[in-house]
Amino acid sequence: MPTTGWWEKLWPDPAAVLASVGLRPGMDAVDLCSGDGWFTLEIAKIARNVTAIDIDPHLLEVTRRRLAGGGVKNFQLVEADAYELAKRVTEHADFVFMANVFHGVPDRTRLAAVVRRVLRPGGYFAVINWQQRPREETVILGEPRGPKTELRISPETTIQAAEAGGLKLAQLVDLPPYHYGVVLQRPNS
Repeated sequence: MPTTGWWEKLWPDPAAVLASVGLRPGMDAVDLCSGDGWFTLEIAKIARNVTAIDIDPHLLEVTRRRLAGGGVKNFQLVEADAYELAKRVTEHADFVFMANVFHGVPDRTRLAAVVRRVLRPGGYFAVINWQQRPREETVILGEPRGPKTELRISPETTIQAAEAGGLKLAQLVDLPPYHYGVVLQRPNS
């Protein structure tokens, strides 16, 4: 997990990133594979409620401290594997967010289907991924960062996996300098 300084350099305005991929005030949201809560805090400031889910209890503790320091109280922290999402989040969400993780999911279509079950009809799944560029070109604080080049996936690969899981493309967003966002929607029917 990158250090906070690394995240601050990469994502200096997390609220703008979240707005660009569809998070709106009053939504019930999930930060899936939330890591240290860098985006979770901003989601909590915008959404009605946020559930942060991560498999690592130590990162959830970092998230708890970050959220407490940010003065927000509209959150739940859940230690779970991403595939357990539908078992652990019993109320439908308007928005599920996942940053810098989808490329490493072993069964992306299965995960998309799980997210679909959690979303309200018309709800959104926003996936932020590293652009499919060589790692040595994605330099942050003087060092190549992000997943190995061979692990990076194209927007088309992300979309294909999510659509096979029952979601539909709503929007593709460029997130300079090194990312893209795929916003998918659960159909109303």
